[in-house]
Amino acid sequence: MCLSWGSKIKKKLKTVAPYLGKFRPSVGQCCHQCTPDSLGKKLGQTTPSLGFHNLLSVNETHTRYRGWLVRRVCCVLLVRGCRVYPSPATDRVERVSQSNRYLCVCCVSSDPLYLLSLSTPPLRAFVSLTLSRLVGWVLLKAFGSVFCSVQVNLNHMAPLHRASKQGALLVYVCVPQSIVDYALIPLVLFCHNLRVPYTLCHLQIHNNWFRSVLQRLGVVLLPPDPITEQEAETDDLYSSVMTSLVGELLCEGQVLSVCVSGESWRGGQWLARIRLAVREGVVPDVHLVPVGISYDCVPNTSTPVGLLSTLRCVFSLLCGNRQRSSVRIHFAQPFSLKEMCDTGKCRVDGGRPLQDLLLPTILHNRSDAIFGQRTMSWILPPRYLPELCQSERDLSIALTLHLTYSTMSCMAVMSTSLVSCLLLHKHRKGVCLSVLCRDVAWLLEEILFRNRDVGFGGSLVGVVYHSLTLLTPHLTLAAHPKDRSDPLIAPHPSLSATLSLSRHSQILTHTFIHEAVGACAVSAMLCEVAGCGGSSRIRGEEIKGDGVRGEIEFDVALCQDELTERALQLTHLLPPGYIPPCQSSHGFALDAVDTLVRCGILVMEEVPSDTPICDFWRKGALTWSASDDHSDCEEGEARSFKLSQPSQCPELLFFLCSLMAGYLRALCWATKGLDLLDTPLPEAVCLGQIHSHLCDTAQRDRGHYVFVCQVLVEDQQRGCVFLGVSPLFQQTDNRQKLHSFISQFLYD
Repeated sequence: MCLSWGSKIKKKLKTVAPYLGKFRPSVGQCCHQCTPDSLGKKLGQTTPSLGFHNLLSVNETHTRYRGWLVRRVCCVLLVRGCRVYPSPATDRVERVSQSNRYLCVCCVSSDPLYLLSLSTPPLRAFVSLTLSRLVGWVLLKAFGSVFCSVQVNLNHMAPLHRASKQGALLVYVCVPQSIVDYALIPLVLFCHNLRVPYTLCHLQIHNNWFRSVLQRLGVVLLPPDPITEQEAETDDLYSSVMTSLVGELLCEGQVLSVCVSGESWRGGQWLARIRLAVREGVVPDVHLVPVGISYDCVPNTSTPVGLLSTLRCVFSLLCGNRQRSSVRIHFAQPFSLKEMCDTGKCRVDGGRPLQDLLLPTILHNRSDAIFGQRTMSWILPPRYLPELCQSERDLSIALTLHLTYSTMSCMAVMSTSLVSCLLLHKHRKGVCLSVLCRDVAWLLEEILFRNRDVGFGGSLVGVVYHSLTLLTPHLTLAAHPKDRSDPLIAPHPSLSATLSLSRHSQILTHTFIHEAVGACAVSAMLCEVAGCGGSSRIRGEEIKGDGVRGEIEFDVALCQDELTERALQLTHLLPPGYIPPCQSSHGFALDAVDTLVRCGILVMEEVPSDTPICDFWRKGALTWSASDDHSDCEEGEARSFKLSQPSQCPELLFFLCSLMAGYLRALCWATKGLDLLDTPLPEAVCLGQIHSHLCDTAQRDRGHYVFVCQVLVEDQQRGCVFLGVSPLFQQTDNRQKLHSFISQFLYD
C-alpha cells in the first residue's frame, strides 16, 4: 500500500529530536608524510570559522548597490562585478611550434605545415572576459533550477586567495562524477574573484560553434576528429603538443583544472606533463589543490558531442528531477608538487604486478609473496608519454593515486548516501522509519568520529525527509501491519534502483574501508573454521525467518598474523583511491585489524603465559594432540582475537562485510564469465562482452574485473589491442582457484 510522504513520514519524524550542532571535522589537510612543510603552513595559521556560502543565493548584499531594482538584477550585478583575468592566446601557437618536442616530431615528417594545422585546434583555448561573465550568469540561473544549494566552505577559499596573491601556480584536481563538475569548479572560482582555470577536458565535441564557445572559456578539448582519448594520447604529435601547451600555460601564470581517476585510466598523463614542466625548470613549482564535489543526487547526464546532444543534456538537467538536490564543494589545502616529488618524502618503492603478489597464494597456497606493493601501470600506460623514464613514470602514477585518495577523502558525505547505505547494506529487506532514523543518527556519529565531513545540516526531521524524497524512485513504501504511523521502507528490487543506491553509498565504503577489509578478513577465516569442522554455536531462544534471534558465539581464536595476511590479500584487490601510495599495503592491513578492535568487534584473547599459542591455520586443525609436532607454536608473544558480543555484533560485522560485497561479487562473476569468451578479441569487444555479463551486478566499472592477476593479457595485432585469456587461466582448475580465492571474502 502506497502512502503519502507528507502525511505519514513527516508526522512520524516530528517526534525525533534534532541531532546536529556537533563539531565540524577539519578536512582537506595535506599529507603529513609527503608534504609536512605545506601542512606546517596550514597549522601555523589560525583562521576563525567563516561558515558556508551558497553560491546560488544571490542578493543585494553581494553587490555594491541597494534598492528594489537591485534586488531584481542582483545576479547580473554580481557577475558584472566579478574579476576576470583575461588570457588571450596571442603567440601561443608560435611558441608551441618552436618547442623542442614539436620540432622533434616535425623532423620525421615530410609536411610540418600539415602537422601544425592538425595541432592548432587545442591551442586556441583562451578566457574571454565578456563570454565568461555571460556564461557565469547563465550557469547561476541554470543551476538554480537544478540544485537547491551549492555550498562552498569559505574557510577553504581563504588559502586559495592567499596563494593567489603570493603568485603560486594552482592546479585544481577532482575525481569526475558528472560533466557538471567541469562547470562547477570554474563557476565557484569566478564568483570568488579567483582566476578561472584552463580546463583539460577529455570530452569529444564535434560541433564547431560549440567547440568555439568552450575554447573561449578556457576549455582544452580533444581534436575534432573521431578519435578517442586513448588513441590521441598514443599519437606523437598530439602528445608533444599537449606537453608543450601545459608548459606554456604554466609559464604564462595560468591555473589549470584536471580530472583524474585511477579506475578509468584518466588524468595521469596530465599530471605527468605538469610534473615535467617543474622538473625541466619551465616553472619553479606548482601547488596542487584536490577538490571534492558531493551531490545529493549526481546529475544523470550523457556526454555531449554536438549541439543537439548538449541541448538534450541541459534539458535532462532542468527537467529530470522535480526535487532539487544540493551540492557541497570542498577545496583542500594546496600543497607543493616540488616538495612531494623532489625531496624524496613521497617514497615510490619498487612495486610488483598483482599476479606476482597473489598467484602463489591462489594457485599454490603460499603466503610468502604477498608482502609487497602493487604496481598500477595502467594509470599511465607505457604508450603514453614514452619519453618518461621508469622512475618518473612511477612517480607520476603515485602522484595520481595520492590525488585520487586525497580528493575522495575530502568529499562530504551527503544525507542520501547515509540512507542509501543503510537500506542497501543493513536493511535490504526493509525497515521501519523509526529504526531507520535511529540508524541514521548512529551512522552520522561514526562518520564524524572518523573525521569525515557531512554535506547537510539541521534536524533529523529535515535530513531524513529530504533524503527519502530524493530517493523516492528507488524505494518501496508500505504501511506497517501493526503500526500504520511507522511506515516500512525498502529498496526497490529493480536493477536500476540497486545501481543508484550503490552509487550513492560508495563514499561510505571509502569512509569505512579499514573496517570493511578487516571484517571481510574475519568472515573469510570464520568460513574456513566452519569448513574445517571448527566449533561454533548459536545461543538464543529461537530462530525466525532468515535471521538468528539471539547471540552468536564462535569458540575459536583468530590468529593475528593469519588475520593480517587475509586482510593484506584483500587489500591487493582494492580499486585505486582507497589507499594512499605513501602507506604500505601491509601497514594498511595492520590498521584494518586494529580498527576492528577499536570499534569493539574483536577483543584480545587472554591466554596464560605458559600456554603455547598455535596457528591452527597452518596445521589445518583446530585442536592439538600429544603426538602433534609443535614446531609452529610460539611461546608467549603471539596474539589472537575473539569476536566480542556487544549489542551490535555480529550485526555490525555483517554490515561492514556487505560494504565490499558488490565489488567482490562482480569479480567473482567476471572469473565465471571467462568461459564465455572466445578470445582473443578486440579490446572494445572483449570489454563489452564482460560488461554485458556483469550487467546484473550493480557495478559501474569494467577495468578491474578483467585485469585481476593478469587473467587477460594484451596483444598488439594489426595496430589494434586484442585481449585474450592468459595460458595460465585457460585451465579450468586455475580459474576455479581464482574464483574460490575471491569468494572467500564475499559475505552474502
